[in-house]
Amino acid sequence: MKEGVSDTYWKANIRLVLVLLAVWFVVSFLLGIVFVDYLNEYRFFGYKLGFWFSTQGAIYVFVILVFVYSGCMNSLDKKFGLEED
Repeated sequence: MKEGVSDTYWKANIRLVLVLLAVWFVVSFLLGIVFVDYLNEYRFFGYKLGFWFSTQGAIYVFVILVFVYSGCMNSLDKKFGLEED
């Protein structure tokens, strides 16, 4: 892979990782800890929303982020001609 293409690939890769980490931070830390009291005023499937994010929501979002990362990386690899057989 050429130097310019390599830099572009890794910049796109790092950008994706930072975006997904930001989403994970918002869901797990901000929604599950910082804003838990505010969110507990609402109910989700019979549970207080802040409690749900703290116990279940962050885990679900993390699993979804793993699949999103995998799909985005496969697309990125194809774009730069690095897909696996």
